[in-house]
Amino acid sequence: MTDKKNNIGKENTGENNSGDGNSGNRNSGDGNSGYGNSTERETGIFNSTPGTLRMFNQPTDKKWDEIAHPNFNDFYVTKWIPESKMTDKEKIADPEFYIRQGYLKKYEYKEAWANFWKDTGKENRQKFLDLPNFDAEVFKAITGIDVEAPKTESDEITVNGVRYRKVESSKE
Repeated sequence: MTDKKNNIGKENTGENNSGDGNSGNRNSGDGNSGYGNSTERETGIFNSTPGTLRMFNQPTDKKWDEIAHPNFNDFYVTKWIPESKMTDKEKIADPEFYIRQGYLKKYEYKEAWANFWKDTGKENRQKFLDLPNFDAEVFKAITGIDVEAPKTESDEITVNGVRYRKVESSKE
């Protein structure tokens, strides 16, 4: 789907883009933002080779394909709750739930992160912590998850060679 003129490919915004998932104008390749890029996953203006990534507000020496990417597949800000899983309070708040046999529950952004962090596996959580330049304060500011808060003395994690005590978020 294109939402401006002369785009070729899928999910482009802006004008005269080719490839998929571009924003800005006159990009070719996939996943570009900015203008006049002819590569993949690039920002800025007139780039023909992929650059290195900024992560946690700092430059890295890594390109997109050189890092172990965490899996975001189970991150959701909305989730279908079937009638069988609805609480009495949810049923009272939506008296026509029975017509749809459930409802679409909306989560605030940081609540969605807490759900994701609780539900994703330990190996996937570790991939986040191992990203270049991992910064627990930046991560907390974005996600609301405090990976440094102690849960128990024995519950520790290692982030880029530094040991931290870990706390997992839980839904209230």
